[in-house]
Amino acid sequence: MSGCYEPNVKLREAQRLFEDQLVGPESIANFGDVIYTGTADGKIVKIEGKSITVIARLGKPPCDGSREQEPSCGRPLGIRVGPNGTLFVADAYLGLFEINPVTGEVTNLVSAGQMVGGRRLSFVNDLDVTQDGRKVYFTDSSSRWQRRDYLHLIMEATADGRVLEYDTETKEVTVLMENLRFANGIQLFPDEESVLVTETTMARIRRVHVSGLNKGGMDTFVDNLPGFPDNIRRSSSGGYWVAMSAVRPNPGFSMLDFLSQKPWIKTLIFKLFSQDMLMKFVPRYSLVIELQESGTCLRSFHDPHGMVAAYVSEAHEHDGHLYLGSFRSPYLCKLDLSKV
Repeated sequence: MSGCYEPNVKLREAQRLFEDQLVGPESIANFGDVIYTGTADGKIVKIEGKSITVIARLGKPPCDGSREQEPSCGRPLGIRVGPNGTLFVADAYLGLFEINPVTGEVTNLVSAGQMVGGRRLSFVNDLDVTQDGRKVYFTDSSSRWQRRDYLHLIMEATADGRVLEYDTETKEVTVLMENLRFANGIQLFPDEESVLVTETTMARIRRVHVSGLNKGGMDTFVDNLPGFPDNIRRSSSGGYWVAMSAVRPNPGFSMLDFLSQKPWIKTLIFKLFSQDMLMKFVPRYSLVIELQESGTCLRSFHDPHGMVAAYVSEAHEHDGHLYLGSFRSPYLCKLDLSKV
């Protein structure tokens, strides 16, 4: 938390939008000035001006966003606009989808729960699409834990995350990389020969080569981040925005760093406390960083107590603003980049 990561309060300059009208807008995409996101109760919505319209539901209602209903209602996470204007959505429980934003037609491309490479898809998280729409690259955070048990995955630091490829022509799903720890956000490199993947519990970003001469290889893009990275998206400078909903205090005490080598304490904690109770002990510190194309830090925006932007999951840049998604908060945030 020094140099480029020096704490500030720049995220507090953000404006909350649609407060108490959107819960858990994890990921954001735009087509022109129309914004799309998914919510905790399984809806895909579009935002035009001050209006919110539901364009699709992926699961089966009734849905109230509760932990118990997540598997049947679905939990849309990563969302992208494809080259033909359709939406591609990664749902943690239901799989990969393509949605026509005009008609609301929903096509299930890959069903979660199916066996791929000898393991079930249990926690489909984020995705990116090639410019020609032929390939969809996506993450499966764990074959052991579902999204509603994400704290178990974080505490256990299970190395069962994967990067997969879906071919829209052949309909085949291929495993490209295994043994990642909480594989989370994913972003194609400009040349589309590799993807950047955040490994949340390792506080790092990996580069996985998905085509070309280095296909099948992996290296570290940036290591020892000051927080736990979620989604990663391109910035207008040619770099990358990385959102973090929790940080690793230094100096200070980081519970996850402390527990990393003490599995018996983790087991005891989950016997004594529920996941909702444990969330109360997670500091509400939001951090968004912009990395250069080389991986070095360019700048960072902080909200040390999550007073305005809390539990940030994604920073999506559009028209001079950063739209901040959240896996938990009941609103979107919008930050004017010209003022920070």
